[in-house]
Amino acid sequence: MEKSYSASYAAAGVDITAGYKAVELMKQHVARTMTSGCIGGLGGFGGLFELDCTDMPHPVLVSGTDGVGTKLKIAFLMDKHDTVGIDCVAMCVNDVICAGAKPLIFLDYIACGKNVPEKIAQLVAGVAEGCVQAGCALVGGETAEMPGFYPEDEYDLAGFTVGAVDKGKLLDNSAMQEGDVIIALPSSGVHSNGFSLVRRVFDLENHPEVLKEHHADLGCTLGEALLAPTKIYVKPVLAVMKEVTVKGVSHITGGGFYENIPRCLKKGCAARIAKENVRTPALFKHIQTAGNIPERDMFNTFNMGVGMILVVAKEDAQRAVEILEKNGEAAWVLGEIVAGDGVELC
Repeated sequence: MEKSYSASYAAAGVDITAGYKAVELMKQHVARTMTSGCIGGLGGFGGLFELDCTDMPHPVLVSGTDGVGTKLKIAFLMDKHDTVGIDCVAMCVNDVICAGAKPLIFLDYIACGKNVPEKIAQLVAGVAEGCVQAGCALVGGETAEMPGFYPEDEYDLAGFTVGAVDKGKLLDNSAMQEGDVIIALPSSGVHSNGFSLVRRVFDLENHPEVLKEHHADLGCTLGEALLAPTKIYVKPVLAVMKEVTVKGVSHITGGGFYENIPRCLKKGCAARIAKENVRTPALFKHIQTAGNIPERDMFNTFNMGVGMILVVAKEDAQRAVEILEKNGEAAWVLGEIVAGDGVELC
């Protein structure tokens, strides 16, 4: 470690030894994520994973990538960095399960203005927790110290996942039909979308102190509610898929109901949802009121309390809800499939 120290590079703002220290601090967190397919450990040029195809005669790899977005600004203002890693994992793994795939591996990328090993370790601790929740292994990553590009106290965080599913079990909406039922899985809040609007609504650049205000209906401060990590739905959704034929899955991210729900619909099918069936948490009402945001814009930007939806046959709906509840999700019937196109919110 000492032999690779560069005084010249340190003078330019890059401390190589800080990178080594960060790796040492994160190893304990990475170890939590190791699964049976992992080969080797940190330090190689590539993460190694042995794919077990015993139950997959025709394996298909499904990949997803995303970041946390400007939600990170909330983490900076609150100086809390141990949960945004969960968001990073969630935004990726929740996407690949929409194809029916089980996430297997995850890699992260952290770019920062100054490598503070303890802060980097907090970020990776969050990533590791997300991987544990998703049942996938954190097999590698990269931390880039970029002075002059990022402010010293800021960073960006992104990642990607690779999952696998047998070709015969890829989700197929060809059997979707009128009368099928839409099941909702609750979100934990805003998740990781729409934060540019949230930040403008509360004018956080000029009034960051509002994040410390406690709200009785939220049960916490505004900042704590906004920073609640994105829910990871992998295990409960895969549990449903083992016992029930799922005809479609949508991860409700940026674009809200109107952009994301149609992504799983068969041509000629529409999702009819009664507003009274949408269990919207108080946080969204705070956002709508503070920004005087039209209702349609709310549903076209935020998840409004629904982080993911599943489409199943009517006769399978109760069983699907029971399986989800058994796996810790307070799921409920949100709506139904009708003839048409897109989303009918009535």
